[in-house]
Amino acid sequence: MKFLKSLLVTLCFLLSFSNSIAQDLKPGFDKAEYRELIYIATQSTESPEKAKLIPQPEHSKLVYKGKSIGLDNQWELWLKDGNTGVLCTRGTTEKGESWLANLYAAMTPAKGELKISNTETFKYELSTNKDAAVHTGYLLSTAFISKEMLPKIDSCYKAGIKNFIIMGHSQGGGISYLLTAHFYNLQSKGIIPADIHFKTYCSAAPKPGNLYFAYDYERKTQNGWAYNVVSAADWVPQTPFSVEIPEDLPTVSPIGLVEETIKKQNFFKRMFLNMVYDKATSPSRKTVKTYQKLLGKEMAKRVKEFLPEFVPPPFYNSNNYVRTGNTIVLYPKQDDATYYEKFPNNSKDLMIHHSFPPYLYLLDQLE
Repeated sequence: MKFLKSLLVTLCFLLSFSNSIAQDLKPGFDKAEYRELIYIATQSTESPEKAKLIPQPEHSKLVYKGKSIGLDNQWELWLKDGNTGVLCTRGTTEKGESWLANLYAAMTPAKGELKISNTETFKYELSTNKDAAVHTGYLLSTAFISKEMLPKIDSCYKAGIKNFIIMGHSQGGGISYLLTAHFYNLQSKGIIPADIHFKTYCSAAPKPGNLYFAYDYERKTQNGWAYNVVSAADWVPQTPFSVEIPEDLPTVSPIGLVEETIKKQNFFKRMFLNMVYDKATSPSRKTVKTYQKLLGKEMAKRVKEFLPEFVPPPFYNSNNYVRTGNTIVLYPKQDDATYYEKFPNNSKDLMIHHSFPPYLYLLDQLE
């Protein structure tokens, strides 16, 4: 109740002093909208040194700042233009548990249950496709953040706010994919009101899941309601590493025909063809098993150091991570001397192309 009163006061303040009439949330990529979201995300995600280079939000006011939860996850609620809630998830911090959220990258099914503690289980259905799988670390983070977000969304709705932008940069972007999928599912079940509109900007985000998750996510958001904004010079959107195995293909594919054809050969020819087939497919399968061990089982042990009652979910036998969503590419041209003077490739800063200053610079160049 206290939060709702505070929200109403903030809403009245913004409506009273707004210089323009607030517009309904519209589909489509909007440069000005994304720029404002960068200003917002900078407040929680960027380092203090680089944050000094970024202007303060011009059309938004902070309404709520959550505490650190889960794997050092945090989010903020902002009110933009007096009528749009911005659900902004923080990116990676310097804490070890925050990096665990990134490194816990074995895939898990996109539908199931996640036992967070002895008293709390997170039930989720991020895709209706049984072959969809997602990043386990971001799924765990989504469990914590969504639990806090949902009551605030309800309070905003009661205050007359029905438009929401989901925003996250870096790790925050990876989590924002799954938050979006989770909220769409809750909306389909009537848990979130049908007249609430969500629009998503995943900025500089890692890959959130496999191709089947991407297909379903893109199907639900393909009319201009979700964007993936990346810089071509940024290494983070290329992670986690992708490995495709024959099992990643659909049921109807040449793989079944090849395997069936091999079975029909005589003994010696079958033995030779199996050897060739194994040489072609075994390396990728072994790599997936290695990733499941290192980025799954080993990381789960580390996670339990921070969340002792957490029960690791089953793995999905794949590591076929793909870029997801309608992608807006910010492209630094090779002959752009100003860009490479500001953000040189020989910098010792691994995040030189990943932070907000280069993204803002390239956004201004976007045609």
